[in-house]
Amino acid sequence: MDIKRVAIDAVNEVIVLTVPHMDYKGQVAKRINEKMPLATVKGFRKGAVPKALVEKQYGAAIKVEEVNKVVALALERYLQSERLNLLGTPLPKVNENFSWSDEELTFEYEIGLAPEFEIDLDAKSNVVKYKIIADDAMLDAQIARIQKQYGKIISQLEVAKGNDVSGTFVNEDKGINNRTTIDLEELADAKLAKSFIGKKVGDVVTMNTKGLFHDAHKLMDYLNVPHDDVHDLEVDVTFTIDEVVAHEPAELNQELFDKLFGEGVVTSVEDLKGKIKEDAEKHFATQSEQKLMADVQDFLIENNKFELPKEFLVRWLQTVGEKKLTPEEAEIEYNRSEKGLRFQLIEGKALAQSNIQINFEDLKSFTSNAIRQQMAQYGQMNPTDAEVESIVARVLSNQEEVKKLSEQVVAEKMLQLFKEKANPTTKEVTYEQFVAAMYNE
Repeated sequence: MDIKRVAIDAVNEVIVLTVPHMDYKGQVAKRINEKMPLATVKGFRKGAVPKALVEKQYGAAIKVEEVNKVVALALERYLQSERLNLLGTPLPKVNENFSWSDEELTFEYEIGLAPEFEIDLDAKSNVVKYKIIADDAMLDAQIARIQKQYGKIISQLEVAKGNDVSGTFVNEDKGINNRTTIDLEELADAKLAKSFIGKKVGDVVTMNTKGLFHDAHKLMDYLNVPHDDVHDLEVDVTFTIDEVVAHEPAELNQELFDKLFGEGVVTSVEDLKGKIKEDAEKHFATQSEQKLMADVQDFLIENNKFELPKEFLVRWLQTVGEKKLTPEEAEIEYNRSEKGLRFQLIEGKALAQSNIQINFEDLKSFTSNAIRQQMAQYGQMNPTDAEVESIVARVLSNQEEVKKLSEQVVAEKMLQLFKEKANPTTKEVTYEQFVAAMYNE
């Protein structure tokens, strides 16, 4: 068999396999002979059918089966020997002139190749690492929310100033149908807020979404609409009231402090503020880290341009999965996944360039930390080393788990490398400023 690669461009090639008669005729003849004792043809006893008739009845199908076996095995071995870095899997090309009756058969397969490129991990970037500070305004607001949450709830017959109003926002055209509870002080229009006063359960208030809240992002919470819609959404919605409550704020005393944080952990309002600040900024640090990594990924993708075999991958996407995609659906899927594919290739290249490897101790340490975090979520704050090591040993005895955890360790090392190389500028911001930066506003 003759196999060759024909380059179309840097990321697209065609593999051409030419199968001569001698590569399959022996196996076809063997299959024909095996078929003869079992062949049934009208007018002949079973097992007494002439070979020529057996070949006529079964030969074509047997030839197709045997040639396909030969081609599949040859293609698999060829791809292994050539060590090709493929994107997707080979796609057979349709040849209008192909005929199974020919003795010498030619098959062509399109392949998409991962691009060759180098990445500059030391390139200067404008990536920012945000340090989010819980300022006094946020702390005061959080304390007010705590007092409200742990205070006494009193059902009301009609809306009065300071009440919370529960109900459902509806706009059928936009698919809005979301039950929520609103604090009237969240409404940007004082006249609209005042219009709620005196309303009762069952009453309906109509309002427009444009400028409805002081912060447009509140539409995401209260109306359950995506971020892409919040700034331009300008439609009327109805709000049907189904509950009105007043709140008697809880006292800031030791009983409340102990309920929140445990006995004696917090003993004053200043302690309370300090604890809230600590917990909030710890949570903010996680959000900041997530944004940092997203920004680093965007920078690396933008700073490392390379060609992908898009047309090939769109055709390939039509053939994989349980549901076959139309060309339009495959195009949408490709566009959705292209960024992830580009970063995956960049990540792999950085891994090779930086010679990042993991050893068993890395894997064991990562698994141990993950188990301790998981146990903490279920209230086991101080497990013994022996308990953790026992679970680690059990987890690492499972090869599937080892593979999955190894990938996570490599990803963690890669992300740390990217963060170091990106050399981000640290910027101190409030949470509101961080949210604005997160949405590029």
